Amino acid sequence: MTRVVMFSGGIGSWAAAKRVVAQHGPAATVLLFTDTRMEDEDLYRFLTEAAANVGAQLVTLADGRDPWQVFADKRFLGNTRVDPCSRILKREQATAWLEANCDPASTVVSVGIDWTEVHRFVRLRDRYAALGWSYDAPLCDAPYLSKPQLLAWARAEQLRPPRLYALGFAHNNCGGFCIKAGHGHFARLLRELPERFAYHEHKEEQLRAVLGNVSILADHTPTGKRPLTLRTFRERVESGLQPDLFDIGGCGCYVDALEEPEVDVA
Repeated sequence: MTRVVMFSGGIGSWAAAKRVVAQHGPAATVLLFTDTRMEDEDLYRFLTEAAANVGAQLVTLADGRDPWQVFADKRFLGNTRVDPCSRILKREQATAWLEANCDPASTVVSVGIDWTEVHRFVRLRDRYAALGWSYDAPLCDAPYLSKPQLLAWARAEQLRPPRLYALGFAHNNCGGFCIKAGHGHFARLLRELPERFAYHEHKEEQLRAVLGNVSILADHTPTGKRPLTLRTFRERVESGLQPDLFDIGGCGCYVDALEEPEVDVA
């Protein structure tokens, strides 16, 4: 039986890999990393050290593009409902590798979802079961550990966690950027990594010049939702308006399937 762990560079996937190797051994385990080419520099440091700590083979996949290049090529700006970036850069890359290198009858794929989001795992498990693949989520099983406990576990093994967690980010993907993130998350990105926020603001403006009035964020008004650009969001924050800091959103790159079809804009 081959065990493939979706090794994202986050603390959850490291902890999941530790549980898989503890039960099945490193020789039967592969750590599969899909690189969006938009990761925080410290993710690569953690990825290498974490793989060495786990002791299993690390395989890295990359389409070669980053999310903004995918948006430009698809002529579609990703948002909380539609994610061409994670579909192309993560799900399709991982699926192609699994189909080329693994037998579904003798392979179990593990993900780093924990017990607080078991509903997300159920969706993923059922979706891929229909395609013949078996998935599990080791962190959905006892002992049930919180994220602070996972971080403490890593430190106890002399493994320094990714720096984005210390800055307060909920995940370690795409350098703190995510099209599925909410206002609170982008407020943190603006506060902690303003140059990185400025880069994404510029890229969104470039794409808007081609696609029209599109945006990652949405403005919730009494009459419904409307586009909220990163530029307008930043100007509001800088003027003293308080964003909803509890609107974090969620990074579901590998887990969540598209809920709406992509439509290329002519």
